[in-house]
Amino acid sequence: MLQCGLLGEKLKHSYSPMIHAQLADYAYRLYERAPEELDLFLRSAEWDGLNVTIPYKKTVVPYCDVLSPQARQLGSVNTLVHLPDGRLYGDNTDYFGFSCLVDSSGIRVAGRRAVVLGSGGASVTVCAVLHAMGAQSVAVISRRGEDNYQNLDRHADAQIIVNTTPLGMYPDNGKAAVDLRRFPKCEGVFDLIYNPARTALLMQAEELGIPCRSGLRMLVAQAARSCERFTGGTVDASRIGEIEQTICAKLQNIVLLGMPGCGKSTVAAALGKRLGRPVYDSDALVAQRAGMTIPEIFSRDGEERFRALESEVLSELGKLSGAVISTGGGCVTRAENYPLLHQNGRIFWLQRALESLPAEGRPLSRKHSPQELYARRERLYERFADRVIDNNGSVEQTAERIEESLQ
Repeated sequence: MLQCGLLGEKLKHSYSPMIHAQLADYAYRLYERAPEELDLFLRSAEWDGLNVTIPYKKTVVPYCDVLSPQARQLGSVNTLVHLPDGRLYGDNTDYFGFSCLVDSSGIRVAGRRAVVLGSGGASVTVCAVLHAMGAQSVAVISRRGEDNYQNLDRHADAQIIVNTTPLGMYPDNGKAAVDLRRFPKCEGVFDLIYNPARTALLMQAEELGIPCRSGLRMLVAQAARSCERFTGGTVDASRIGEIEQTICAKLQNIVLLGMPGCGKSTVAAALGKRLGRPVYDSDALVAQRAGMTIPEIFSRDGEERFRALESEVLSELGKLSGAVISTGGGCVTRAENYPLLHQNGRIFWLQRALESLPAEGRPLSRKHSPQELYARRERLYERFADRVIDNNGSVEQTAERIEESLQ
C-alpha cells in the first residue's frame, strides 16, 4: 500500500486525512516535522507521496529533481511524489484547486478588478489563477508593501476580494483582514480558510448580500489532483463536489434553539446517539462555569450576568466541528450569539405547541407566560434559524427530520 500524507509544522486540525480516505485506497498520515527535521525526512523512504503545507511549500522546492510547469512558474510545491526511478517530483495542485473553487462559485472574474489579501505562497497561486481567468487587474495587499492596509482606499473599486491570510482561522475565529464596506462595488468574496466554515469575512459578505465561498472546495480539489499524482490514476470531477458536501455534512455543528422546554436537550441527546456526535448543552455548561444553578444565577446576579456567561460558552462551542449543541431559550436575545453559532453550524428552530411548554425551574417562564415570551422572541428565532423543525411528535421523528435535512 502506498504511504502518503501531509507534511507541515502544525497539523492538528487538518481535514486532509478525511478527504483522502474518500479518494483512494492508500495510507494517509499527518507528518508534523520541525524545520530541523525536514532534511532527514525528505530524504527518507518513509513515504511515497506527500502534500505539503505551511511553512514548507517553498522550502521543499530545492529537493525536487523534477518540477511540473505549474510548480516551476509559481516557485511553490504542495505535492511531492517519489518516482519509480528514485527521483523526487514536485507539483502545485493548489492552482487547480483555486481554479475549481472559482469555477464552482458562479462568481465572474474576467474583466473584474481583484484584491488579494496577503502576499505568501497562496497569494502567488491565487494571483496566477486570477490573471489566467482574465481579471482586469490584481492588487496584492500586504502589511508592508506598496499596497497595504493603510491605503486600501486606492482599491475601493475592487470587485473581487480573496483572503489568503490566516486571519480568522481556527482557533482565532472572529477576525477579518478588511471591512467589506470599504469595497462598495464588491461582487464576490473568496476566503481560502475552511475552518471555520464561515469566517467573519464570509459572514459579513453574507450580511451584505455578496456571493462568497470558503476554501473547502479548493482543499478537496487540490487533494483530488494530488491523489492522481500519487496513484497515476484519475479522479472523476464529480467526486470533488460530492466529497465537499460529505465533509460539510459531517463537520457542521447541529445547533438547536427554541422556546424554553421545547425539547432541545432531549432531541440533542437523541441526535448524538443516532449520529455518533458529541453533545453539548449550553445551559449546563453555564451552570457548571458559574458553580450554581441557572435560577440561582438569575436570583443572585440577574439575567444580564447569565447572558454574558451564555455568550462566553457559545463562543467556545461555536468553534467546534461536528457537534450537537443545545442552546438556552433566550440565546437569540443577543445578536452577537448569531455569528458564534452560524460560523460552523446549521441552526434548527424546534417548535412545540406553547400550551405544552413547562415553566417549572425556568426563571423567565415563571415571570412571563409562554405566549409573552414567544411574542418577544419569534422574530429573533426566525433570524437565527436555517430550518424550522416541528417537535410536536416523537423525539425520534424530530431527530430523523434533522438528519435528513443535513444531506
